[in-house]
Amino acid sequence: MRRSDHPAGTVHRLTVDGKALKNNRLGDPTTRIVDVYVPHGQSGEGLPLLVDLVGYTAGGPAHTAWKAFTENVPERLDRLIGSGEMPPVVVAFPDCFTRLGGNQYVDSEVMGNWASFVTGEMLTAVESQFRCGGSGKRGVFGKSSGGHGSLLHAMWHSDVWSAAASHSGDAGFEHLYLAGFPDVLRALDAHEGSIEKWLTAFEAKPKLDGKDTMTLMFLCQAASFDPAPDPETFLGLRLPVTLDTCEVIEERWRNWLRYDPAVIVTEHLDAIRSLKAFYLECGTLDQYNILYGTRRIHKALEAAGVPHRYEEFKDNHSGVDYRMDLSLPYLAKALSA
Repeated sequence: MRRSDHPAGTVHRLTVDGKALKNNRLGDPTTRIVDVYVPHGQSGEGLPLLVDLVGYTAGGPAHTAWKAFTENVPERLDRLIGSGEMPPVVVAFPDCFTRLGGNQYVDSEVMGNWASFVTGEMLTAVESQFRCGGSGKRGVFGKSSGGHGSLLHAMWHSDVWSAAASHSGDAGFEHLYLAGFPDVLRALDAHEGSIEKWLTAFEAKPKLDGKDTMTLMFLCQAASFDPAPDPETFLGLRLPVTLDTCEVIEERWRNWLRYDPAVIVTEHLDAIRSLKAFYLECGTLDQYNILYGTRRIHKALEAAGVPHRYEEFKDNHSGVDYRMDLSLPYLAKALSA
């Protein structure tokens, strides 16, 4: 059942061989699905390209699937483009799901070189088939972990992207992660303090709960931000705290902070300044305390006079797709100018 009276675009499905993902230690497949939305009446040629980086536990095709009670992203695009609220764009939805439940869209010896895949093979495949995007006409957006990816890509890959939007993207790691490590250690304690035994038990479960997912998320972040170089370490997974007393291991925690947008933003002001559009937002009731890191990014940009759009919503971290009604037209108009 469609929720829009506007003509429907077409969602195409590509399969991309991710050479950048070869030899990841998780054993994840390197051939990836990429769904591609093309607006009604268009071939894609000459249009800007937006890339959707989804949040933790999702994959790109989840955003093109039917969704109860509300629009999926293609239906939202049909409405926004059909009503004239935004110019037509092509949107790519890459499947970046992993054994650890998700992605932070960075290169990692454990997870695989996901930043290289997204900015390289994935972009090449989409742009060559649909003749869209190209220099000055590419944007990236995402929510939560995907928002974190968008923030880092804006800072580290502004030579690729010309616009970026973060919806509640991970930032302010001291408020986001430090309070969660005790729960992770308690979960591991039930398996002799072993990450390997915990993950083996997790993968054998017939039913998962929220606590399982949170523990897995911390392992996913560890694999992204601080993979162990020792090949003897199980999947390269290690935590930045001591396993008995939960004390921060400063050297490892510094590795995590190298990926905290709120910490590194002042080092990348020129990169963000070079973008045609930069959008970030968060909910004031965000249950993961991401608001505070997002505000720090906004304040740093404001102090440096870097153009951007900043929004706050009296809402939490969940069910925030409605905010795309602001970000997607903002990106599309900037890339179409």
